[in-house]
Amino acid sequence: MKKLIFSVVVLMLVASGTTYAQSSSDQMKERKELAKASKKELNEKASKAAVKEAKKLTKEGWKTAPGALPIEKQLDRSYTMQYQYDSDGFPLYIMAEAMSTGGNYDAAKMQALELAKQNLAGQIQTEVTALIENTVANEQMDQGDAASIARSVMASKNLISQSIGRVVPVVETYQVVNGNNRQVLVRIAYSMNMAKSAAKKAIREDLEKRGEELHGKLDELLGW
Repeated sequence: MKKLIFSVVVLMLVASGTTYAQSSSDQMKERKELAKASKKELNEKASKAAVKEAKKLTKEGWKTAPGALPIEKQLDRSYTMQYQYDSDGFPLYIMAEAMSTGGNYDAAKMQALELAKQNLAGQIQTEVTALIENTVANEQMDQGDAASIARSVMASKNLISQSIGRVVPVVETYQVVNGNNRQVLVRIAYSMNMAKSAAKKAIREDLEKRGEELHGKLDELLGW
């Protein structure tokens, strides 16, 4: 299946950050908004793009679990969240997706969610690396300090993934393959503010483990 893969430009580290303590509150707020949106979507017509992709997926054998929103409604929500921006023009969400196959639905779903979180962590890691390289290019940071931070960024993917915590799928669909196995596809949307908090926490932890004293400089240069 040639699935649609979202490519979201994550310009996250030039906006104001949030503290890690706020992440839990932000996460609960996000989930309540998703639940409210799901109820509203039941009475609304899906977009033409969502209906078109849903028909394609259905033809290929993809279906939703009992009680879940129809595929076209899920896709419609995914599209809407993908194109939400804050007042400064930055995306409100990072989008990621992953697919996994297992002997039962729950196992395949959990693995797909974990892979999607790794996808998110990779996006965050890439953007932080690019920002540091740009900072060095502008001669705002000492080369030695930049190298130390870059090492922490490269080593922080797993820590970022752990800091992301539990995520809620925006799209969740499956098909039966290889007899009776379940192949599950999930797309997740993650708050940009929470992503910044996850990156900040992960890089700080790695710097502390290395004994580096660069927190203040990192905060100042990257707008954390």
